[in-house]
Amino acid sequence: MRKFGLRKRDPNAEMTLIEHLRELRNRLFQVVSFLVVATIVGWFIYDFTFDLLKRPIDFAIADAAAEGREIGLVLAGVADAFTLQLKVSATFALIVTAPVWLWHLWRFITPGLQQKERRYGMIFMFTALPLFFGGVWLAYTVLPLAMDLLLGFTPQGVSNLLPVDRYLNFFLRTLIVFGLGFLAPVVIVMLSLANVVAGSTMMKYWRQVIMVVVVFGAVATPTGDPLNMLLLAGPMLILVFGAIGIAVLIDKRRGRTQEWSDSLGDDEASPL
Repeated sequence: MRKFGLRKRDPNAEMTLIEHLRELRNRLFQVVSFLVVATIVGWFIYDFTFDLLKRPIDFAIADAAAEGREIGLVLAGVADAFTLQLKVSATFALIVTAPVWLWHLWRFITPGLQQKERRYGMIFMFTALPLFFGGVWLAYTVLPLAMDLLLGFTPQGVSNLLPVDRYLNFFLRTLIVFGLGFLAPVVIVMLSLANVVAGSTMMKYWRQVIMVVVVFGAVATPTGDPLNMLLLAGPMLILVFGAIGIAVLIDKRRGRTQEWSDSLGDDEASPL
């Protein structure tokens, strides 16, 4: 029986289609194995994990109880408790194994890239992860305030009992949106390094940049309320304009005053 191992090979050697498929199978097998083990671990620490997930709403529940209002989480079905524990355990596994499956994804893509593209890819990987988790941390920090504000509109004498699955979907969607929003600076710098967009061009259209970020904050936040929009758009604007500043410095270092598209004729191919 052939083992699902990854053999060492020359990174510059070309691979056949069969070798690509075999490597994909082996890497998928290893990633799934890690996910299964992590899901089992998550099952045994479910109480701790679920406590972290519901901590943002606990703040609103305690505030509402002090004001005589009832707010809480509920399960409506017989099997909902089991499904919830399985979903939370799988979510835990997906997060803690992120370095593993991202590394395997990168190693699978690397053979098809040139040396310069690999260098840019490594820069993207090492800067994108901290920014993504920084956005997730910010979302987790401000969620208690947002939950307290939104649930604070519950009238006196009215119980606001939220299904747990709807709360978790809202919670995870907010974290992902904030995390992805914080990746915008990395994309800007990578576009500048690839000579796609000049920093001076982005700086010239700074009003449009602000408008795009604010609209993204309004559309991307799950609730659409002004508080969540500002909490996402504010830090994003700081990061985006910092990235534009880096792009301008890259242009000055290269002595570039225009984008590659400005110097091409109508019948010339782009360097991409």
